[in-house]
Amino acid sequence: MTFQQNLETQIKSAVEKLYGAKLESVELQPTRKDFEGDITAVIFPMLRVVKGNPVQIGEAIGNYLVSTISEVEKFNVVQGFLNIVLSDSYYLDFFNSVEDFSSFGKVPQGKEAMMVEYSSPNTNKPLHLGHVRNVLLGYSVAEIEKVAGKKVYKTQIINDRGIHICKSMLAWERFGKGETPDSTDLKGDKLVGNYYVKFDQEYKKQIEVLKAEGKTEEEAKVQAPIINEAQEMLRKWEAGDEETVALWNKMNGWVYKGFEETYKAIGVDFDFYYYESDTYLLGKDIIEEGIKNDVFFMKDDGSVWCDLTEDGLDEKLVLRSDGTAVYMTQDLGTAVQRVKDHPDVGGMIYTVGNEQDYHFKVLFLILKKLGYSWAKNLFHLSYGMVDLPSGKMKSREGTVVDADDLIAQMTDTARTISEELGKIDDFLKEEKEALYRMIGLGALKYYILKVDPKKRILFNPEESVDFQGNTGPFIQYTYARIQSILRKAADVRLSAVETSFDDEIAMHPKEKELIKIIQQYPETIQLAAANYSPALVANYTYDLVKEFNSFYQNVPILATKNEAEKAFRVKISKAVAEVIKSAFSLLGIEVPERM
Repeated sequence: MTFQQNLETQIKSAVEKLYGAKLESVELQPTRKDFEGDITAVIFPMLRVVKGNPVQIGEAIGNYLVSTISEVEKFNVVQGFLNIVLSDSYYLDFFNSVEDFSSFGKVPQGKEAMMVEYSSPNTNKPLHLGHVRNVLLGYSVAEIEKVAGKKVYKTQIINDRGIHICKSMLAWERFGKGETPDSTDLKGDKLVGNYYVKFDQEYKKQIEVLKAEGKTEEEAKVQAPIINEAQEMLRKWEAGDEETVALWNKMNGWVYKGFEETYKAIGVDFDFYYYESDTYLLGKDIIEEGIKNDVFFMKDDGSVWCDLTEDGLDEKLVLRSDGTAVYMTQDLGTAVQRVKDHPDVGGMIYTVGNEQDYHFKVLFLILKKLGYSWAKNLFHLSYGMVDLPSGKMKSREGTVVDADDLIAQMTDTARTISEELGKIDDFLKEEKEALYRMIGLGALKYYILKVDPKKRILFNPEESVDFQGNTGPFIQYTYARIQSILRKAADVRLSAVETSFDDEIAMHPKEKELIKIIQQYPETIQLAAANYSPALVANYTYDLVKEFNSFYQNVPILATKNEAEKAFRVKISKAVAEVIKSAFSLLGIEVPERM
């Protein structure tokens, strides 16, 4: 039984013995900073079963706890809040009980797996800033779920077919003059993306010509030769035309190689890949089965629908009248296929922007109606878009912020700021470049992940690479500071650092506060896993670092002459560093030994 569970039990006992009433639950929360205390029991909910003055009830329960729980040192009551002060020995016992803070909070992995889908790009353009938020969120949630005890499969579905792919193919065929990534010294995804932009430029020109000839804009959009040629190319691809498929394979191959370089640079990975070219025909058998079981119904024109009106949604098309699939059909088929491929999957997380909120409500509801047991464990990790000070990005117009360019820009910004600070002049050139990249990527990842996924982000690169405030570099700098302390503490006997500490240690309030925050780390991981929110881990880490810096400013770590005290403070510093490193690894962020 944890201390908190014991506290809840004793509070229930207190209410029963003092008032003859039974509490179903006890509301506990961390004590607010402006009051003395460690844990607060909220009295107000108890008034449903206990009649009386909340302050008097709090006083009575507090006295009961002091007499029954050795760790409860004293208490105070503020209105309807019972603030409980725990003894130093409680925190020392906790601190001594953790053998390894580097693995603190990690839960053994269960047998049931969770599949996390993220990235899922189109093969007609390179990854951009919007994709960066997607992959960082998906990767971080997967890492958090793993540490929280889930077996995790990381996957993506690459959208490698459709009219948008054919637009790039057609533009390259018409205007490319045979150029390749090697001949242009461009990454393959960038080269193909350039032709997607080129197609749009030519399409707009043709529309204007047709409008000048008297066509309406809608007529011009439909009649423009280049769009009709792209549609014909798509028909050829679907028919398996050898020349078209060869071109498709060649250009997609360029893009895949480019994607892998970007993923490696960002520091994310995948366990399995799915391709829309393999899955776009999936789902039709599920529709047939659903018709038999009255999950779907057929209209007079032969189209198949799912009636979701009783669930507050609308009727959803799942198969066209000509028998062709829609995206919903494919997504149904892909979800079922994933469980066939990996039978231990008991749920899935889809990392997709919030413009698809309705689509996933419908998808999950239909899968439940079809009777799949794992459908109750589906979650749409919906996130807001990323804007820049210059405005919204547009792929077709070539105004997106390329992910590779963004990484380079972040590295350059970190280089400029680091050189201005002048603290790494003794580093070798290779060490400096590795550090700039670590700081730049850390700044980017932290800036994006510290925000609740549902919120829209205005991304400011310069603001993110700040060595003060709630930023990645500030936390990285604190970690490096602790490593410097540990190097200077080499004369502190290791046996003393690794040993347990007893009540003879007079704990400074700052030491107690640090241990209190460290103690919250496992709960933070579980909360982040339950809410699919890396922001909870990010902001926890910032709170820990703020508290450490306050400790560093107010408590002499190495200057004290008391060897036991020095060893204790070194061990606290070491524990903080290990928790920072652990928490940042869940965000995909590295920490430097020197900075």
